[in-house]
Amino acid sequence: MSDKLPSHRPQHKRPHRLIRSPLFALVATALTLGLLNFQFNGENSTTASIPINAEQILQKCSLLDAEPGPPADFHSRTQSDRFQQGTPPTLIRNATIWTGRVSGHEAIIGDLLLDNGLIKGIGDISQSTIDAYGRQLVVIDAAGAWVSPGIVDMHSHLGVDSAPALNGASDTNSLKGLVLPWLRSLDGLNTHDDAYRLSISGGVTTSVILPGSADAIGGQAFVIKLRPTAERSSSSMLLEPPYSLNNSDTKHLSRPRHACGENPSTTRQVPSPYVPLTHFQVAYTLVLEWTRFGHLDKARNIKDTQDKYCAKVLSHQWDDLGEYPEDLQWEALVDVLRGRVKVHNHCYEATDLDGIVRVRNVLSLYDGYCDESYAQLSNEFKFPIAAFHHAHETYLVPDLVKKAYGLTPAVALFATNSRYKREAYRGSEFAPRILADHGLRVVMKSDHPVLNSRHLIYEAQQAHYYGLPEHLALASVTSTPANVIGLDHRIGYVEEGYDADIIVWDSHPLALGAAPKQVYIDGIPQIAKPFSIDKPAAFQVVPETPNFDDEADRTLKYDGLPPLEASIGDPDIVVFFNVSSIYLRKGMSVHSAFTAEGTDGTVIVNKGVVTCAGHCSDASIIKARRINLEGGSISPGLVTFGSPLGLGEISGEPSTKDGKVFDPLRGKVPSIIGGDGSVIRAVDGLQFAGRDTLYAYRAGVTTAVVAPSSKGFLSGLSTMFSTGAAHKLVPGAVVQDIAALHVTVGDSSVSISTQIATLRRLLFGGGEGELAERFRKVVEGTLALIIEVQSADVMASLIRLKKEAEEASGNIITLTFSGSNEAHLLAREIGEAGIGVILAPSRPFPGTWESRRILPGPPLTEHNAVAVLHANGVRVGLGIDEAWDARNLRFDIGWAALAANGQLSKADALALGSVNLEILLGIDSGNSDLVATKGGDLFGFEGKVIAVVSPRQGKVDLF
Repeated sequence: MSDKLPSHRPQHKRPHRLIRSPLFALVATALTLGLLNFQFNGENSTTASIPINAEQILQKCSLLDAEPGPPADFHSRTQSDRFQQGTPPTLIRNATIWTGRVSGHEAIIGDLLLDNGLIKGIGDISQSTIDAYGRQLVVIDAAGAWVSPGIVDMHSHLGVDSAPALNGASDTNSLKGLVLPWLRSLDGLNTHDDAYRLSISGGVTTSVILPGSADAIGGQAFVIKLRPTAERSSSSMLLEPPYSLNNSDTKHLSRPRHACGENPSTTRQVPSPYVPLTHFQVAYTLVLEWTRFGHLDKARNIKDTQDKYCAKVLSHQWDDLGEYPEDLQWEALVDVLRGRVKVHNHCYEATDLDGIVRVRNVLSLYDGYCDESYAQLSNEFKFPIAAFHHAHETYLVPDLVKKAYGLTPAVALFATNSRYKREAYRGSEFAPRILADHGLRVVMKSDHPVLNSRHLIYEAQQAHYYGLPEHLALASVTSTPANVIGLDHRIGYVEEGYDADIIVWDSHPLALGAAPKQVYIDGIPQIAKPFSIDKPAAFQVVPETPNFDDEADRTLKYDGLPPLEASIGDPDIVVFFNVSSIYLRKGMSVHSAFTAEGTDGTVIVNKGVVTCAGHCSDASIIKARRINLEGGSISPGLVTFGSPLGLGEISGEPSTKDGKVFDPLRGKVPSIIGGDGSVIRAVDGLQFAGRDTLYAYRAGVTTAVVAPSSKGFLSGLSTMFSTGAAHKLVPGAVVQDIAALHVTVGDSSVSISTQIATLRRLLFGGGEGELAERFRKVVEGTLALIIEVQSADVMASLIRLKKEAEEASGNIITLTFSGSNEAHLLAREIGEAGIGVILAPSRPFPGTWESRRILPGPPLTEHNAVAVLHANGVRVGLGIDEAWDARNLRFDIGWAALAANGQLSKADALALGSVNLEILLGIDSGNSDLVATKGGDLFGFEGKVIAVVSPRQGKVDLF
C-alpha cells in the first residue's frame, strides 16, 4: 500500500485543476485573440509575439488583486489535497465531540467518520453510509472519550530550532540585516527534528513555523502539518503554501514575521559589536529600511510595474512586454502593499504596542529624514496585523490594541511564563481572561522549543484555571489560531468537509495531564502503538476552577504588579473546617492522616502549630478565625530546586542577579577568594521577596533550595530558604545555611573526561583549601554531593567512580543526579548504587545531544521516568529549570503521578516535591510548613492555595 502524497503538480491523468477553472477560459480566450491579432505593414504581415509561458503570465496577472483564500468550491471537495493513498476510512464511535462550532459551546455525543483525509460525518451517521464502506472501514470505540480538533500552534520554531540543539541545525535567526523579508522558514525546515513526534503525541497537528525575533522583519512564516510524508521533504509538509510554491489558481496568504522591543534591539548592534540598539533606533532603522533606504519604494515600484504589465496582458497587448516584473527579494513586501498578508508581530510592552498601532501625531525622527515611525505602517500603509505575539502587556492596554488597522489583532500568549526579561516583567496569568473580557481573541502558544509544544494544551489548561472561560480556552489552541492564520476553512473545527485532524483524549482536554489516546492527521493515525491510562471519572469533566476575580482586579489596579505579600492570621488560633483530606509529614515521608467521605474534617492551628487534625471539636474555642475550605485539603509545603530562584529577579538583566561563579576548570580563580580552593555559598547571594519567589509561596512552594549559578564544573554550596520571608534576617528565613555541594558534569568547553578526572582527584583527597575540606565531608558521608548530569553514559562513569571512592574510604557517599533526562536507561544500576535522582524538568525534552534519549511517557511509552525509577527503588524528586516555573510545582507532581499509572499514591506524589527533595539535597531539619487549599487538593485545577501554616515562624499566612 503506497502512502505517497500527491506532489504540488498532480501526476495522475485527470484534467489539470486550471483546465476546469474560470481562469483557463480566460487564458484560452486570450491566446485565441492573440493569435488572430495581425499587424499589416506594406506587403509584410506578422503576428504579435506571444510568449510561450503566456498561460502562466495570465494566471499571475489574474491573481494580482485576488482576495487570498480557498476557491469558491472548496467545501464541496470530496478528497483532501493532502490525502495519502491507501489510508482506510475510519469510524470513531461513541465519542463526546467538542466541535469548536457555536463559538466553542457545541459538544455532540455521537460518531465521527473520516475518509479521503476529510471529516465525512459527525453525530448520527446512517447505517447505510457505514455499510457502503464494507470491510475496509476501521471502527474505533471511543467509549465516551472526548474528541476535539487537532491543536494548532500559532508560534513555533519546530524544525528550525531543532532538537537536539546542534550548531548545524540552528536556523531560527539570521544576523545579516535588520530587515530580511525575503528569508523563509521553509528553507531551513529540518525534517529530522526529534520533537515532531513528541508534539504530535500531545495533539499538535498544525504549526506556524516562524523565523526568530532577532530582526525587525525576520522573514516569512510557513504553516506545516506535523505528520511525516512519503516524500520526506519540507515542502510536502506545507499547508496551503503561497502561489510561488503551490502553482495553482488560488492565492494563499503569506505570513511575515515582524519584531520590536528587546530582541531586535539587543541582538542588532551598531556601529560596533558592543553597542546594542535602543528601542527608538530599532523603530527608526526599520522605517529607514522601508523609506529612506528605498525598500518601500522598491516594493511600490514593483507593484506599479506589475499592475501596468498586467493591464496590457489582460488587454492582449503582448508586444515587447518582456518577462513578468518580479523580484523575489521584495515579493513579501509587495504582498504587504497588496494587503494579502497575515503579519505576525513579536511585541511585549505597551510602549512598543503603541508604536505599532499609532496613527498620527508622530514627531519627525532623526532630523526629518523620516516623519513616520514603523508604528504608523499598519495604519498609514494599510496592512493588518494578524496577531501580537508574547504581548505581555496587551492586557493593560486592550483599547490600544483595538486601534490597529483592520481587524483587531489577536494576542498570542504564554500562561505563566513571565519575568525572564524586563519587557516580560509585568506578564500576568490573568492576561488571557482580561483580554477575552475586552472582546479580544486569545491564542495560547508554545514558542517551541521555549516551551515544549507537546504540552501546548497545558497552556490552555492554565489559562482556564486562572479564569479564561472553558470554550475560549479550548478555542485558544484550536479554532482561534486557525482563524487568525486564515485557515479556519479547513482546520480548527470538527466539521464535515474539514481536514481529518482529530484528537481522541484520555480525559477532558482541560483536565490536568490530559493526553491523546490517538491523534489523526489527514485521517491517518499518528501513534503506532499508543499507551493510554484509564483516568478517574472526575477527569472526564471540565475542572471547576477557583474564583480569581479579586486577584485579576488587583493586577489591573497595580498596573500589572500587585502586592504579593501575605496577611498574617489574627487571632492566633485558626480553624480550618470542611476539610476533605489531610496529609502530614511522618519522619522523612508523607502519609495520609485523614480522608473524609464528605467534608467533615477540621484542623486547628495555634500560632502556626497544628493542635488537632481530623475529627476535632472547636466548640470550646471562643476567639478564632474560622476558614471554610469547601472540601479542600491540608498538605505539606512544597520544596523547589533546579532554578536560580532566590538569586535573581530578571534572568535577562544582570544587575538583578547574583551572577556566575568562577570555574577553576575554565580559568584562574582570584587568590583573594581562595583561588582554586575556594567554594562559593549561595546563602551569601540570597534575594528575598522577588516576584517569582512570592508567586511560588502563594502556590504552596514554601521553601527553595538554590545553588550558586555556574557555567562550568564547580557551582558551590546550596542553601535552603523560605520563599515567604521578607528578608534574610527574619527568623526562619534561612532554613539551612549549607545544604549540599554542587558540580556539573556534561557538555562544556572542558572535556567530560577532564571533568570526571577532576572529580576523581577531589574524591581521593586532592584539591586545596575549603574545596578539599568540603570533598572530605562528601567522602565521609556528611555532605551530599549533587551532580547535574543528563547523559546515561556519563552517569555510568559516575556510578563506577562512586563505587571506587566508597571502596577506598569505607564510607557511603550521599550522591544525587539532577537533570537526569536519561536516568531511566540506568534505573536498576542507579537504584543498586543508592543514588537519588532529581528530574529537572519533570517532563523530559531532547533539547541537547546528551539528553536526547528520553522516556516520553504515555501515549508514546507505557511508563514515564518517575515510574521506572520508582519501580527500581530510586528515590525521586522533581525539579525545574527556570524560576518562573516554581509556582507550577504543584501541578507537576500531580501530573507525574497520573502518568505513573497508579504506581504512586497521593502521598507518594507529595513526596516528589517535598521530603524526597529534602533527603536528596541534604536537608537536615526539613520543611515543617503546611499548605491549605480551598475547593480541592494541591494536585489539580480545582484547588486554590489560601494559607500557609508555618510552625517555624509561628504564624498562619493568608492569601
